[in-house]
Amino acid sequence: MNKKGVELSMNVIIIAAIGLLVLVILAVLVINASGKAQSGTQACTVKGGLCQSGSTCSTGTQSVSGGICSAGQTCCSPFVAGG
Repeated sequence: MNKKGVELSMNVIIIAAIGLLVLVILAVLVINASGKAQSGTQACTVKGGLCQSGSTCSTGTQSVSGGICSAGQTCCSPFVAGG
């Protein structure tokens, strides 16, 4: 049996396994980063609102659909009457 041939194929298998592991780690990082970017685009300030304490908006403001705030807060924007 040729030992050099066996060593070469084992090296190829080990390098391929390491490469696959690196690709999986990179894929997880990219998916995680894209999820954070998506939630950032739905933040309250991006939608034109401000986070207010409580479950309802104060007088003169209206709830912003899709605005994300911390727990116990609501995304509200000033109410503008149509003219």
